[in-house]
Amino acid sequence: MIPHQLQLKNFFSYREATLDFTGLHTACICGANGAGKSSLLEAIAWSIWGKSRAASEDDAIHIGEKEVRVDFTFQSQGQICRVIRSRRRGQSSSLEFQVETPTGFRSLTAKGLRATQQKLLDHLKLDYDTFINSAYLRQGRADEFMLRSPSERKQILADLLKLDLYDELSKKANSMANQTTGQEKLLLQNLETLKEQLQQESEIATELARTQTHLDELQQVQEGDRATLTQLQAQQNQRQGWQQQLDWYRQQGENRQRESQRQQQELTDARQRQQELSQLLEQETEIDCGYAQFQQLQGQEEVFSQKFNALQDARTHLEGVREQLTQQANDYQQQQQGTIAELEALDRQAGDLARILAQSAQVEAGLKELQTARDRLQTLDRLQAEVAPLMQRRLQLQGELDRATARLNARLEQIQAQQIALGNPDTQTAQLQSALAELGEQISELEKKQVHQQRVREKGLERRSFLDRLKAHQRDYEANIEEFDRKIKMLQVPDAQCPLCDRPLDEHHWDLVAQKHQEQHRDIMGQLWVVKEQLAVSELEIQVLRQEYGQLSHELAGYDALRERRGQLQAQLDASDRDRSTLEGLAAEQIEIERSLEVGDYAVEVRSELEELNRTVDRLDYDEKNHALARGAVDRLRWAQIKDAELRSAKTQQAKIDERRPELVAHSRYLEQQLDRLHAESELARQRADLERYIANLDYNLTEHSQVRGALREAQVWVRKAEELRGAKQESPRVQQRIGGLMESVQQYDRDAETARSQMAAMRTQLERTPDRIVDIQTLEGKIQQRRRELDGAIAEYGRLQQQQQQLETLQTEYEQRQRQLQAIRRQSRVYRELSQAFGKNGIQALTIENVLPELEGETNRILSRLSANQLHVRFVTQRASKGSKKKTKLIDTLDILIADARGTRPYETYSGGEAFRINFAIRLALAKLLAGRSGTALQLLIIDEGFGTQDDRGCERLVAAINAISSDFACILAVTHIPHLKEAFQARIEVQKMENGSQLHLSI
Repeated sequence: MIPHQLQLKNFFSYREATLDFTGLHTACICGANGAGKSSLLEAIAWSIWGKSRAASEDDAIHIGEKEVRVDFTFQSQGQICRVIRSRRRGQSSSLEFQVETPTGFRSLTAKGLRATQQKLLDHLKLDYDTFINSAYLRQGRADEFMLRSPSERKQILADLLKLDLYDELSKKANSMANQTTGQEKLLLQNLETLKEQLQQESEIATELARTQTHLDELQQVQEGDRATLTQLQAQQNQRQGWQQQLDWYRQQGENRQRESQRQQQELTDARQRQQELSQLLEQETEIDCGYAQFQQLQGQEEVFSQKFNALQDARTHLEGVREQLTQQANDYQQQQQGTIAELEALDRQAGDLARILAQSAQVEAGLKELQTARDRLQTLDRLQAEVAPLMQRRLQLQGELDRATARLNARLEQIQAQQIALGNPDTQTAQLQSALAELGEQISELEKKQVHQQRVREKGLERRSFLDRLKAHQRDYEANIEEFDRKIKMLQVPDAQCPLCDRPLDEHHWDLVAQKHQEQHRDIMGQLWVVKEQLAVSELEIQVLRQEYGQLSHELAGYDALRERRGQLQAQLDASDRDRSTLEGLAAEQIEIERSLEVGDYAVEVRSELEELNRTVDRLDYDEKNHALARGAVDRLRWAQIKDAELRSAKTQQAKIDERRPELVAHSRYLEQQLDRLHAESELARQRADLERYIANLDYNLTEHSQVRGALREAQVWVRKAEELRGAKQESPRVQQRIGGLMESVQQYDRDAETARSQMAAMRTQLERTPDRIVDIQTLEGKIQQRRRELDGAIAEYGRLQQQQQQLETLQTEYEQRQRQLQAIRRQSRVYRELSQAFGKNGIQALTIENVLPELEGETNRILSRLSANQLHVRFVTQRASKGSKKKTKLIDTLDILIADARGTRPYETYSGGEAFRINFAIRLALAKLLAGRSGTALQLLIIDEGFGTQDDRGCERLVAAINAISSDFACILAVTHIPHLKEAFQARIEVQKMENGSQLHLSI
């Protein structure tokens, strides 16, 4: 990447600034502290990668401004590229990527910020991390690599080389190996279970044969019992038939007896009824006299009722006649009033019609104009009838086209919503990978502590065993001391004998024996004190080891939780990878939809038909506005038609009025005459007089009528008795006949009952001769039922054993399959274990670092020789001997940096600031070239934003000389400093000054 031009707007301390890099090879960016030197370089990184030292992108916007914009033009891969990144405060950023062509810059901007960023990175082949660790030596990070421990240096180098991918692969391989190990254990358990089940095959076969034999025996016995049961059931059925006949005869006898008793009761009731009828017939004369009196009173009451009804009818008729007279008089009066009102209305209407008839000339002119407008409207209506279907179809087609567009826009919004919902999987993946790496380190540390805890435990067990041996020695020594004390006490007795030979001791031998025992006693006491001291030390060591073991147990308490958390993060990382694939698919679909919306290549048939319809409509030249104006003209002139109708109507009404007026005058006179004749000579007047005379001539007495009604009610009882008498005369012969029939029926039922009793006696005799087999049948059925249950159990057992045999055959097949699966899983487990080791720290990663370090060391020394006039030399050491036992030397992995000068090899910390910076600068520059080469791009730009302040004049000259010496390796080198006299060492200078309106740039060559 070779810079050409940089334009800034509201970026950090800059408001408006432009820097042209044309002709710049080695340049110095100088200015006071805080002037904005580093911000100028941060702008390059922000324009390409969208990252800077600011905590958030809004912080990059100049204070008080709302928008930031950086326009950076550079050369990469032989092409001139242009990147424009902008952002409004509180909103998302926008990015535009262009490449130069003979006709100008051509945009490669994709749909969306992420897609454009990816296109830019694919073209550059350089990510942000590699850039800040290679081409951009940022301020304050020169000694970052040297001040770390050897293991941290190795980790930093692994991170720069992006070897963490192998860590992930190692963890995945280890996880897969653990999974296969778990599957292997589960398969082994299943195989053991299957093997135990298959061992039951011989027992099942023996049990199956025994069950078959027992089943055959039961079936033979069951068949014999069933034959016996059939014979007994036949005998019992015959006896039950006779018993049923006996029951039937008994029931018939009882029925005949009950029927005879019922007939006798009916005979008694009939005789009682005959007696009642005879008593009623004896009262026939009395009943006839009472009934005659009732008929006489009934005739009188009918006469009075007729007179009352006639009186009521006459009065009602009279009221009706009077109402009719009143109604007719009212009708005549209303008609008279209506006629007068109508005459008045005719007079008013005649005046109105005269005013309408005066407008006839104006109406004729309006009618002519209306006819002309209607002819024009008919022409336009015919044209509209032809255009309307076309317009309707055009609306339908436009609707279909709009719906197709809406569907694409809706799908586009759905894709954008899904993209927002999925977020940035790259950021999430980086966070998850970082979290996984951190968890891996924590778990690795805890696993080391587990190993250490096991060693502490083993050491504790060893100390405990040694303590037990010391206690045993202590008991032995104490027993020996007690034995010596006993022997010494024996020697102190007068005339004591030798404890060994039991011979008397003289004074000399007594002294020798006593001295010997005392020396042995002292020796044992000394050994006992040594043992007690060792006991105290061992107990103290055990206590220390116990405390250390407890502390390690407390530290390891979260080990399982960390492993579980690592599994969860791994699952989230896999989900993030799936989200990334989904986002790529959505981005491709989004690009296609946006292209279709922009080009308009969707709904092709609809668009074609719509264009043809538009041409047809244009050819017909129909204007809705003219049509509306024509309709308006017709509506506006329609008053003439209305007025013409009013004129014709007025003429007709005028004729009717002239004809109607004489009729109304004559009718009014007629109504007056009819009203006078109604009250004097009409038929209703004559009917009213006749009815009044008829009512006066009726001879009706209400009191007499009431007395007759009371006597009639009292004589009503003879009517009922007369009816009973007529019924008795008719019923008496029937009752007499019924009595004779009942007497014959009773005799017949008595004979039938006697016959039934004789048949019952014969059936009882037959039943006594045939024994009852019900108990034998029940006993035999119980045996058969019990044996049936035994047979069912035997059959079920036989089926169960057969099923077990079939299951064993299936289990045998499954056993063989599980064995094959076990072999395959074991092979997978070995492969994953080997892959885990290969991808681990001591595998490919160590090999990669081993291969890279010679190249890094050679490049570092080549640069360092220029910076130090061949006075300094660096060597990278990856292994060294451990500080353990001298008998057995062990090599451990490290990344030590040995620095040598004319006085020999000495630590990095002993070098001065200037020398340390030259060492740091050489290593960083070598790392930069190494990383650029590994990223697949040439390192053409070098930015140095640090370090000159630690150099003396001679060191600065050497540093500038070194930069000039390596300048041929780079297309552009930018060095940042605030030292005034150092800027004179560079041919080109970019001076930065902090002004009131923001930082300003001045280029001098």
